[in-house]
Amino acid sequence: MTALKHIPVSEQTWKVLGKMKEAGETYDLLLQKLIQEANREALAEKFRKAEKGEGEWFSLKSNSKRKRKV
Repeated sequence: MTALKHIPVSEQTWKVLGKMKEAGETYDLLLQKLIQEANREALAEKFRKAEKGEGEWFSLKSNSKRKRKV
């Protein structure tokens, strides 16, 4: 059995979460979906920055382990 944890939230946050979840959906599943969405958005932001040439990247070639700023 998975250990249950309690996360204190304000009443306002509780109400917003309650409106977001679907009938029969658990808060655990809702939070998993929100985490997945946040992770996807973070990855998309990294791709947007890469397309603009922003950020620090390194070569995947086996002979080069040197980082370069793009």
